[in-house]
Amino acid sequence: MDHRAPPGHLAPHIPADAWNRAQTTGQPVVIVVHDTTPAAFPWRRLLLPFAIAGAAALGTWGVVAALAWLLDIAAHTATVIAGAAGPIGVGGITLKLARSK
Repeated sequence: MDHRAPPGHLAPHIPADAWNRAQTTGQPVVIVVHDTTPAAFPWRRLLLPFAIAGAAALGTWGVVAALAWLLDIAAHTATVIAGAAGPIGVGGITLKLARSK
């Protein structure tokens, strides 16, 4: 092992001459390590799945509401058409599609 360089990969930013001077004089070497881990819970990691789930839920409710509206409109349309057509007879059997008012 080369004794002129700092040991391992603990502090590759320390120049070799500063390390050697600290070793010969007994002067302490201060190593500052910048911690990059966040101090709090990473909420961003949960935000995306909840946003996707919320969008899917809202989209599903929108589709259900649209289908209900379309069925309502279709029922009203069928009622109006049946009321306007009057009784329908085929082969002597007469069907009244809608009650007259």
